Amino acid sequence: MHNREAAVMEISDERIDEGAPFDWGRTSEDYAKYRDIYPPEFYGWILARGLCRDGQDVLDLGTGTGVLPRNMYRYGAHWTGADISENQIEQARRLSKGMDIRYLAAPAERLDFPDGSFDVITACQCFWYFDHDAIHENLHRMLRPGGRILVLYMAWLPDADPIAGASERLVLKYSPHWSGAGERMRPIEIPECYGEGFRLTYHDERLVKVPFTRESWNGRVKTCRGIGASLPADRIAAWEREHRRLLKDIAPESFDVLHYMAMAELSRR
Repeated sequence: MHNREAAVMEISDERIDEGAPFDWGRTSEDYAKYRDIYPPEFYGWILARGLCRDGQDVLDLGTGTGVLPRNMYRYGAHWTGADISENQIEQARRLSKGMDIRYLAAPAERLDFPDGSFDVITACQCFWYFDHDAIHENLHRMLRPGGRILVLYMAWLPDADPIAGASERLVLKYSPHWSGAGERMRPIEIPECYGEGFRLTYHDERLVKVPFTRESWNGRVKTCRGIGASLPADRIAAWEREHRRLLKDIAPESFDVLHYMAMAELSRR
């Protein structure tokens, strides 16, 4: 269920965090500072699939602050980014100044571009938020014949990386209902309804080390759904004080955090 009031877009979904409400717009300023973290291998992986480049028309769902369009703009695709949060779109437009990228604030389920508008539709870090029964036919319609949906994901690995594990335990202390914990390397799950109009043409999962400082890692974790997007300001501040102390105890000033990257490519039948 989605409720809009001014620039607030609160989301509540029983599948996520036991239905606790969250709003990415609450953390947009920090998101703009700390969530542009994908390594060069991430973008190279997309380009190697022949996607998001060379004049292709691309729709980026859940674009957030426009991380994907901004970082891939140089490769020649024509980008449109959509996000449910007006605050996220505001940051995307600010950060994309000088780039010819079209942004709009709208839920993915309400997008209504003409038939065959896009060669590629991307969904990075957001695919599980969609109402897939409501959206898959519309995505099929908006793609050109042979068009692709590219689902992308990157997550820290708490059981394999001690800094990530310690930070995650602190998130759970303040937000025990957060369902984003316990990530492990695995393929992206594609709902069965996509089998009606698409076929899975590619998937892969890879390990990658992502560089951080104490400051940037604190910001990255702060912007996760369990903290910055859902907790009241006083609880966020208390978590941040404790997290900064924790990092001084366990982490050098600069360090790498082990993540896994996952990709799933669906081809329009």
